Amino acid sequence: MQPTIVLVHGAFAESASWDGVVDELLKDGYPVIAAANPLRGLAADAAAISDLVATIDGPVVLVGHSYGGCVISNVSAVGDVIGLVYVAGFAPAPGESAFTLSGQFPGSTLGDALAMTRRADGTTDLTITRERFHTQFCADVPAEQAARMAVTQRPVTQEALLEPSGEQPLWKTCPSWFVFGEEDRNIPAAAQRYMAERARAHRIVEIPGASHAISVAHPLATARMIREAAALRLEVTR
Repeated sequence: MQPTIVLVHGAFAESASWDGVVDELLKDGYPVIAAANPLRGLAADAAAISDLVATIDGPVVLVGHSYGGCVISNVSAVGDVIGLVYVAGFAPAPGESAFTLSGQFPGSTLGDALAMTRRADGTTDLTITRERFHTQFCADVPAEQAARMAVTQRPVTQEALLEPSGEQPLWKTCPSWFVFGEEDRNIPAAAQRYMAERARAHRIVEIPGASHAISVAHPLATARMIREAAALRLEVTR
């Protein structure tokens, strides 16, 4: 049975950020779900994806971009998750947050590019300002496409990025793969190498000159990594 690929977008993005990856995976006959990540709080977002996974029959590969990596790391033990793919994604250890990990190594310029909106429920929404979006988030994407991405970005709460990860990260018990960009200005490449090595990833691919928007600018490389994760169990059981 082909695994179902569940794609979880991160902050300042939305499900369409996976379009190029989805096209590649559908060509291969994989069932694909580009999940709507609420971006409201880590535990709540992980619960939403866990609920989705629980409805899927058969094996699942979870793919997380950016903050979506925090979310897939915190998915509960439901369904049959056979692999995790981190696409410029966070893989936090217990107690770590997206905020602490991004600041652990020099190189992130995200803080200077953010705008804040106070909400009536007491939370704070964060977005990347339109004039900074292209250079900050997706420098290797054409300007016209970057402008569209800036307009359609979804805000994440500051609280979600500060919320500590849970006690049982899924990467400790599930095989993982990491792909990220050398020129990522949101999550420094050094931080991503550190997380990948800590998770004992099956494969680590760093794309020269690539930005944070790996799934948009490099859908073929992203899909290739997902295919490898999806094939692992088949190779083991042959």
